[in-house]
This record gives sequence, C-alpha cells and structure tokens, in this order.
Amino acid sequence: MLKHRGFPGRLPGTDYQFTIRRAVNKKGATPLTRRERFRDRKPADKRADAGFLAALIQHFGDQPFERGNLDAGRLSWLLGREVVAVGTLNPTDYEQLLQVDMTCAEASFPQLFASDSAPDFGWDDDDADGWDDDDGTGR
Repeated sequence: MLKHRGFPGRLPGTDYQFTIRRAVNKKGATPLTRRERFRDRKPADKRADAGFLAALIQHFGDQPFERGNLDAGRLSWLLGREVVAVGTLNPTDYEQLLQVDMTCAEASFPQLFASDSAPDFGWDDDDADGWDDDDGTGR
C-alpha cells in the first residue's frame, strides 16, 4: 500500500481521518462505495468533504493518483462525482488509480476555487500528516 507522504492525516481540530495507518491484508482494502450526500448533512461533515477534496487537489491536482492509504470512507463521499476511477473501478484495490474531476469539484465546492475567500483548513503546518516521524508512532 502506497503511503502518501505529506498528505494531511485528518481534518485539523477534528476526528475526521483522511488516511489510514496500515493495509488490511486478510480481506483486502475496505471497498469504495459511492455514498449519497443529502442536503441535511451536518456542517462538520460538509467541511470534512471540502477539506478532503481541497487536500486531494493540493496534493495531486488533476493528475491520476493511487488510492494507497487514503481513507475509503472519505473517498466514498466523493466517489463518482468529484473523484472518479481511472479505468474500471476495483473497489478493494489499494493500487486503484483515481483522479479529481476538476469541473465537477468546482461545481460542487465553489468555495475551494474562490481565490479571494478560499477556506483555510490549516495544513500549512510542518506536521501536516499528524505524525512526527516516518514510522507513524507519533514519537
């Protein structure tokens, strides 16, 4: 499983995780499934979606990227809309290539593309992924 170094581990100040620490080897990766986003979702959930998409755009732009250690639950909220599979989707493959659909992303999250009022999610810290070292122990 590819670990995306420098990618935020979670939305700062919350428990919404963006990455996982280790691969699940027995049954394969947690399946990606498209989740419907209803209008009555909590503001914190909407902010987590926006923050995760902003991190994807900042880290990968419109280029294809490997799923790797990105959280399946967080990806599933964007799957099939702002994040699309490159080729045929294999929902349990850590090596699945994905890509941000910038047109759909801008339509769904215009605040991320507004240069004068783009939200600050706080990833500019030196410890953006939430870990102090490469072994993931936080020590």
